Amino acid sequence: MTDAERGHRWTGAVCLVLASSTGGVGQHVTSVVRGLSAAGATVTVAGPAATEEQFRFTAAGARFVPVEIPPNPTINDRRAIGALRAALAGEVDVVHAHGLRAGLVSVLAKPRQPLVVTWHNAVLARRLRGYASRFAERVVARNADVCLGASEDLVDRARALGARDARLAPVAAPELPEPRRGRAAVRAEFGLHRDQAVVLSVGRLHPQKRYDVLVEAAAAWRDIRPVPAVLVAGSGPAYLPLAALISATHAPVTLLGHRGDIADLLEAADVAVVTSDWEARQLFAQEALRAGVPLVATAVGGLPDLVGDAAMLVPAGNVAAVSEAVRDLLGDETKRAEYRARGFQRSKTWPTEEATITQLEGIYAELVPT
Repeated sequence: MTDAERGHRWTGAVCLVLASSTGGVGQHVTSVVRGLSAAGATVTVAGPAATEEQFRFTAAGARFVPVEIPPNPTINDRRAIGALRAALAGEVDVVHAHGLRAGLVSVLAKPRQPLVVTWHNAVLARRLRGYASRFAERVVARNADVCLGASEDLVDRARALGARDARLAPVAAPELPEPRRGRAAVRAEFGLHRDQAVVLSVGRLHPQKRYDVLVEAAAAWRDIRPVPAVLVAGSGPAYLPLAALISATHAPVTLLGHRGDIADLLEAADVAVVTSDWEARQLFAQEALRAGVPLVATAVGGLPDLVGDAAMLVPAGNVAAVSEAVRDLLGDETKRAEYRARGFQRSKTWPTEEATITQLEGIYAELVPT
């Protein structure tokens, strides 16, 4: 039994490292900062300045050190390695990198402290970028003291690449605040008819999320009366291609950009959709089920284990399957009520943020007892 499991909190000093993030990884790191700081640990976050601007790690209790780690390897990685090495020269007991890019920079910085790396994403890229990413996977797996996988397939991948210690570490979605506005007020913002259904998706606008599938499916819902409104909250590099596709297909989709009112949007939603090619424990999927919004999601990565029978699972990349699943839910209030109930029950089985922090404290205590 670890000290954390006995009730003794780990109160050492940890440096959390992350690369560029506008979504789930940044939210998770913020949650970890909050939990560890409340337990008495000293927390430093090292990452791009833009992540501090968006997630405000310092407000959650951390000291922030700018280390510019971009999403893809560049010649500037030398600077990032040097900046991280300087950040780790102080009183730091454990280094915990989040994501492959942050893990690689952390390995190359050659920390004297034990290194933990959480694997948040699978490598989907091909050609040169895919080759570079798979090489980075191998380097990280063989040099980290502990590899944590957000889903079982990531744990298996780390082990296959030579990880000395690979464990499952499910990422809990931070609890959303209570909605500030009711369903009618949110719908009024978008000028929706009272009988108009709302289909919601939230996530980074990135090719992995396959929002093109959602857009093409939405184009097929124009025969529904009234036509459902499809809202997509998030920002990212796929914005312009998606905007062009929406225009070309006349799909009833609105790209909302980054939003800080996801709880409000869920209050107005009739169906939630995840169309990704791969996910571990996608935060929006957790948020949707907790909020009682029926979910259609792709059967990829850790999603089937996450949602069980509490969501309608469809094959990745299948426009027709997404279209029919959403159409089925929108046309059947009884089925929506059934999935709402299943979602509530399923969400009660998931690890909480507190459980996530307890697991990390236990791992840090194994490496550096306090």
